[in-house]
Amino acid sequence: MDMRTPLSKVRGLGSAKEGADHFWQQRLTAVANIILTLFLVVMIVNMLSADYSTIREYIASPLVAVGIILLVISSTFHMRLGMQVVIEDYIHAEGTKIILLMLNTFFSIFIGLACIFAVFKISFGA
Repeated sequence: MDMRTPLSKVRGLGSAKEGADHFWQQRLTAVANIILTLFLVVMIVNMLSADYSTIREYIASPLVAVGIILLVISSTFHMRLGMQVVIEDYIHAEGTKIILLMLNTFFSIFIGLACIFAVFKISFGA
């Protein structure tokens, strides 16, 4: 028994087979963000009374730098997924929707790379 309407049969529209994947990516990045943000909060609390050079050395350590980079990657990917849902749900003009989805991706990549560059710059002592 086919549950599709006659119009959708004619148009060939159906499931894009991407909804569950997008859902799980959002949930996975949300859990990763919780864990990595707790790492960041613990790091900040441990450094409250430290001076600038001590904090810089702490961030330059490989374990902390990798943790910060993972947080940046996870949070920017999560941000892109969330904005994609908002754009797809509330922008109805197809041309505008496509442009905004591309800008959303470019913005997320730019922010992520800028943050990763900053961590690398601190880590490598530039």
